[in-house]
Amino acid sequence: MKISIFGTGYVGLVTGACLARLGHDVICCDTNKEKIKKLSEGQVPFFEPRLEKLVEENFSAGRINFTNIFSENVFDVDFIFIAVGTPSGENGEVDLSYVKRVAEDIGRNLKHFVVIVNKSTVPVGTGKMVRQIIGEYYKGDFEVVSNPEFLREGNAIEDFMKPERIVVGTDSERAKSILKELYSEFSCPLVSVSIETAEMIKYASNAFLATKVSFINEIANVCERVGADVEDVSYAMGLDSRIGNKFLKAGIGYGGSCFPKDVRGLKNIAIEHDYDFQLLKSIIKVNSEQKAVVVEKSKKLVGDLSGKRVCIWGLSFKPDTDDFRESLAVDIIKLFHKEKTQVNAYDPAANYDRIRETADFAGAVEFFSDQYEALQDCDVLVIATEWNEFKKADLGKIKVSLSEPNVVDGRNIYDPALMSEAGLNYLSIGR
Repeated sequence: MKISIFGTGYVGLVTGACLARLGHDVICCDTNKEKIKKLSEGQVPFFEPRLEKLVEENFSAGRINFTNIFSENVFDVDFIFIAVGTPSGENGEVDLSYVKRVAEDIGRNLKHFVVIVNKSTVPVGTGKMVRQIIGEYYKGDFEVVSNPEFLREGNAIEDFMKPERIVVGTDSERAKSILKELYSEFSCPLVSVSIETAEMIKYASNAFLATKVSFINEIANVCERVGADVEDVSYAMGLDSRIGNKFLKAGIGYGGSCFPKDVRGLKNIAIEHDYDFQLLKSIIKVNSEQKAVVVEKSKKLVGDLSGKRVCIWGLSFKPDTDDFRESLAVDIIKLFHKEKTQVNAYDPAANYDRIRETADFAGAVEFFSDQYEALQDCDVLVIATEWNEFKKADLGKIKVSLSEPNVVDGRNIYDPALMSEAGLNYLSIGR
């Protein structure tokens, strides 16, 4: 089948590369000329395991191409996927300007029947809005379908190729049949619902996972006060099939491009429909306050932080990605700056130039290319992201590299007993 994808971010590019791998002809479109130029040269503009190789293989085979010119062949396809950004506004509302722009471009250029597939995470009612915008310009036959993505950064290709479920939101039997054909190689359940239900499923899923994260962090804070171990608590909880063990890892909270935005978005949807979603308010509050825990623990180890130097290991919001959007590490650095603390930082995949350009730290950060060099002259090491590189770190080297042997583990990646044996003053979350 012939497929156009508008947007070459994480969702759009992974979707395009994987559909090409399945044998479809894919055109990825983006208004960012520099990004298209890099992709045409085989350079993926962000880090995602295995993605660059997959793009290169399919580009060489002619199954995937890239363009910033919305020519006729972009619209002469069977499917048009909308995978553009839907960032948060000031009050948590979802910014649909990119979606609206794409819908208008589609309406102005459509010449025959096409199934328009919305992959972007959007508020309930967006599918109808897209249909209305397209219909203002194109009077022929077309269908708009909601097909939310469930891709985890760092594991996106695996998630696309081996999905747990595929959600298709449409009231059209014709569109449903065509989508089933597109996804015929997958053996997972295909959940067929209305557009509105499909749009809600994505928000509900992410909000529930965020709820689990905030809940276990609240439990961790209680564990510290009563002498319990949150690791053992979460393990035993996870053995209950009604609960499950995923997203019960205590730490500094959730971040990234999805959970914070989607929780705020769902809260705003509720507000717009006159519902006070109190649980979501609490989830957001707990998550916002949790990141301050590592600063308070650092104070316990060194006292007044003014003039001290802290090393942050990990800037991405999770391992195996270079995405630092709504990264808790960035927020933690800002909290240290409020304490007049100097900061060294290291991350295995981060684009430091991009971070300097976009992250408003309100203070200086010294970036390092070596994790142990970053520890020099530092009074505390703070673990903000659970990269495997950090889990395998040489504890003896950590001790001799730091000015003072203090470690605050915001992700509970180390064994407290081993840290004590190594001569490190160690504080973690809920243990």
